[in-house]
Amino acid sequence: MTDKKIFTLKVENDIGIVTFDVAGDAMNTWTDEAFESFRDVLGCLEQDTGLKGVIFISGKPNNFFAGANLKMIEEIKTREKAMEILNVFHESFNRFSALNIPTVAAINGHCLGGGLEFALAFTARIAKESKTTLIGLPEILVGLFPGGGGTQRLPRLIGYPAIELILKGRNLTAAQACDVGIVDRVVPADSDLLKEARSFLDDLIAGTASLKRPDHDFSQIDAVAEQARQGALKATRGRELPAPMLAIKSMQEGLKVSLEEGLEIEKNYFADVAVLPEAKGSINTFFIKGLTDKPKALMTRGFEPTPLKKIAVLGFGTMGRGIVIDILRNMQVPVIVKDIPEALEPGRAFVKKILDGMAEKKRLKGSVDDLMNLLTTTSEYSGAFKEVDLVVEAVFENIDVKKQVYRELCDAVRDDGLIASNTSSLSVNAMAEYVTHPERFGGTHFFSPVWIMQLVEVVRGEKTSQGTVNNLLNFAASIRKRPIVCFDNPGFVVNALLFPYIRQTFQYLEEGNSIEKIDGAMMSFGMPVGPVRLTDEVGIDVPYKVFVGLGEEQQTLKNVVEAGRLGLKKSGKGFFLKDGSVDPDVLPLIAKREPRERSAEDIQMGALEGMIKVGKDLLDRKIVNDPRMIDVGMIWGTGFPPDKGGPMKWADLIGLSERLFGTMFY
Repeated sequence: MTDKKIFTLKVENDIGIVTFDVAGDAMNTWTDEAFESFRDVLGCLEQDTGLKGVIFISGKPNNFFAGANLKMIEEIKTREKAMEILNVFHESFNRFSALNIPTVAAINGHCLGGGLEFALAFTARIAKESKTTLIGLPEILVGLFPGGGGTQRLPRLIGYPAIELILKGRNLTAAQACDVGIVDRVVPADSDLLKEARSFLDDLIAGTASLKRPDHDFSQIDAVAEQARQGALKATRGRELPAPMLAIKSMQEGLKVSLEEGLEIEKNYFADVAVLPEAKGSINTFFIKGLTDKPKALMTRGFEPTPLKKIAVLGFGTMGRGIVIDILRNMQVPVIVKDIPEALEPGRAFVKKILDGMAEKKRLKGSVDDLMNLLTTTSEYSGAFKEVDLVVEAVFENIDVKKQVYRELCDAVRDDGLIASNTSSLSVNAMAEYVTHPERFGGTHFFSPVWIMQLVEVVRGEKTSQGTVNNLLNFAASIRKRPIVCFDNPGFVVNALLFPYIRQTFQYLEEGNSIEKIDGAMMSFGMPVGPVRLTDEVGIDVPYKVFVGLGEEQQTLKNVVEAGRLGLKKSGKGFFLKDGSVDPDVLPLIAKREPRERSAEDIQMGALEGMIKVGKDLLDRKIVNDPRMIDVGMIWGTGFPPDKGGPMKWADLIGLSERLFGTMFY
């Protein structure tokens, strides 16, 4: 027997009560030790012929079982290893479900993935209703699908609705799980779960418990599976991601045969998925999301942030408006906005419009009127600026404009007031020259639209203090952003990696490859929009100015900008027409190089290679100290496909980093 008694059996009046607890971990997960301990208890249950029934209950107040340990799955390198792990799950759960006594899973807190698959092997399930009770099979969200029996046992329990639950990775409350038939009984949050489970087990033993176990007709499974397949393709914009496609096949084929045969089908398809780079990439995305879910965790341990009781925003254009929206809806503190008089009313109207939309969708705490009453607009500095704890500058991207703004601002605010610039292209070090007490100054580069995009780059200049970085991380946490921290650098992190992407794009275009082909290649890779459309949407003059600033000439962008085409949204003309098709009038403006036809894979690999070379340079120069920060930036700043885990992780997974640099980033 194992030294770590994760599962402990106690017998009371011929009833077995098994308490399980992975000591030292926040969540119970299936590990080698957990299975060893479970099999020890299982052996006792199989041998004790005097038992009338058994209850399993967690020793953790807010967690039943969170499923398989993802680090264990991430480390699977071969299909054989995957099958070895799957066999442990299946053999254990099958043995348990074959016990000839009633079994009850007493669920409190998270019952997810392999935890729910474990619970599905029980005779019945009872759950406590609470905010922490979540029941579901979310494996699809990490590039996998249920491999411990979920694709076979759940549909047999609740019918066709199981397919949508599995493909969407949706988690249910205890009441919702009861409504669909996963849970048999729900008890209030203040009840004694073990006592209620014992009462339920008594009813099962006496034969008085009413369990809904209808026979489900799966004769239409082929049609339902095809409908599910089309829905999955729509959700991925036509990309056939392995996990949803094989999950559907597992259910389509498995529900036509016996449970025993269906479980074998599931195992084989899961083993196929588990070793694919898409699964490893998705798991990496899950881990780096957790790394940045709580920005305060990135702060210096023990640091006490400056309370942010009043904030000022300079500039009421696109970015300033978005920043104000996020401050009002998340912090609900007074905000002063300064801009030219003619910008103030349109800015207020826009902020109210967005807040009204959030209120209609019930995504807003407090009334819109109350939030708008917190907003003060002005075209002049006033005494109120002395009360401001943080100023976010979001004025026009011109160093001369910034120079004037900072000279005026520093006279208007306290010497200890924090100052941050929402710049996307100007040097934080250069701007710091015009800020008194520059240690209080740093960058907060937001992404548009601010109230939708999660990412913010916190930029540390040469004179920025660690306290300021910590305070800006606290600000990011307060407005519910996902931050990455970097040193000052042209383009910081995200735009620095986008430079070669855009450069390669226009090289391919000038070699005679069509806009449709280039954009199509990157969308099939998983980017939300193609690079030419991205250029059009952000404004064609934006990357053009970047190239000019870098001392590079990009002839096509130069031609298009000089023709007055700044993008469909910006000037009414760009690369595309309103119907989404390429504007034929732009084609003569494309510069010519020696023709070279590129395949979709050439285009994808060229873009990726350019990105990771810049990423390697950022790491070498210590602009960032962790490749995970680069991947967070690209996933949440540009929509880089989550199933690939970020460009640095993907380069590792496909062997590109070793081929180029002889080493891996992770």
